[in-house]
Amino acid sequence: MFKRFLPISLLSFCVIIMVNWGCTKLDTTTLGSDLIPAVDNVNTFSTTLDVEATQGQFSDSFKILKSENNVLGFISNDPLFGKTEANLFLQLKPGFFPYYFGNAGDTVLTVDSVVLCLSYNGSWGDTSKSQTLTVYKITDNEFGDSSFQIRNINYQPAIGASIGTKTIDISRLPKDTIKIGKLKDPVVNQIRIKLDGAYADELWSKDSTKLGPNNAFFKDSLYRKFNKGFAVKAGGNANALMYINLLDPKTRLEVHFKKKTKDTGKLDTVYNSFTISTVDGASMLPSATANYIKRDYTGSELANPDPAAIYLQTGPGTFANLRFPGLNTFKDTNRIIHRAQISIEQIPEDLVLDSIFSVPPYMYLDLVDTPASANRWKPIYYDLNPNIRYNPDDRTGFGYFPNSGEIDYGYFGGYARKKTNAVGKQVYYYDINVTRYLQQTVTDKTPNYTMRLFPGFRIQYPQYPSVFFPASGLPLDNPLAFGRIKVKSGNFPDPDKKVKMRMTVIWSKVN
Repeated sequence: MFKRFLPISLLSFCVIIMVNWGCTKLDTTTLGSDLIPAVDNVNTFSTTLDVEATQGQFSDSFKILKSENNVLGFISNDPLFGKTEANLFLQLKPGFFPYYFGNAGDTVLTVDSVVLCLSYNGSWGDTSKSQTLTVYKITDNEFGDSSFQIRNINYQPAIGASIGTKTIDISRLPKDTIKIGKLKDPVVNQIRIKLDGAYADELWSKDSTKLGPNNAFFKDSLYRKFNKGFAVKAGGNANALMYINLLDPKTRLEVHFKKKTKDTGKLDTVYNSFTISTVDGASMLPSATANYIKRDYTGSELANPDPAAIYLQTGPGTFANLRFPGLNTFKDTNRIIHRAQISIEQIPEDLVLDSIFSVPPYMYLDLVDTPASANRWKPIYYDLNPNIRYNPDDRTGFGYFPNSGEIDYGYFGGYARKKTNAVGKQVYYYDINVTRYLQQTVTDKTPNYTMRLFPGFRIQYPQYPSVFFPASGLPLDNPLAFGRIKVKSGNFPDPDKKVKMRMTVIWSKVN
């Protein structure tokens, strides 16, 4: 978190408080963990603005880089949000060409086994249910030759027959130490899927001669024709997503084989590894990867939603459009805005499921751009990071977002916190600071923009040139597909306006 920013308006308020120290305080308002002025209803006032919140579902098409955690797994039954399918596609290559097994001069004898290994880097969901992973050969020539292309989450290459399957216990992956090879090399947090013997024999039949029908190991282009990549899909009764680090050395294709060592003549069983290549050189191009993620809300509560609720799911996921009609009259009077805050509170459902399918760590807020009919959005003014000057109306692409790419959540809020609600249940909530944005609205009479609330993984603003941020989009702060929550909308029955979604404004008159 950054050091919290103390707005000029708050300093002005402190002066007012000192001058009017003797005033009797008639009411108080507590808003989150930031410094909030007291409300005395004489000099400083509190206004609660109702929100019109409408549910939305993204048609996400963002891209996942090989340097990011990719998602693999299957959620078969989330009562609120339905199913999620996440498949992984990857090329694993030798480290050099022409390629040979063992050390120079060794006599390689026979293949023992071929194992596809994935570096496990955490999970989200119910890890008590096993995942059945199936490996397929990719048959898509375009994918095999597309190492420089970054695919979006809707892409899947053509695949062939299954060449391996394994059912894994996710909960044991961080605990079990696997010993590999004769030297018993220890490995933890690794998924291991032994591939069929027929595939092992096919790979072993290849050589590094310049000419001939089996010369796949002579150079990269020939290898890509033989091995276009692997598809890994999850299924069964699984109910969790796993995060896979593609560039970790533990993500590899292990080829275990017997050899006779050149110097000693000793027989030995060893393995060589093929990994994700990031090399761009004369003998090898980078590996192609893709991560397909599909949400299916059929049969879930979101398909027939509670009208008093909003359903928020980290991308690829959902959002809410927020409108505050009361701002149209509120901003017509000169005021100092000491604090403006949007409050969002969870509707607790099944306590066990809510703990399994945990909430998004962060919420993000942006504004409809003009013209609204173009379905374009832009960052909210000022409040994302008060320490960095940025201007969402700068169409040159320089500085429309904090140029560090970093949101100051210590000031902006928007991070998940926990409290006990009125009936004694533990719930999560988010408070989002829009003080400086609202001050601009009041002072400059700028439009009362429609807002968009969502737990972001990545967002694209196509109207801006990509000067600071690549075509893959602006990175936000939630892990991919991590988190979901059902929250109270502006329609939630709450006559005292204390728990439903709302905007609370602490303000003073300007004479």
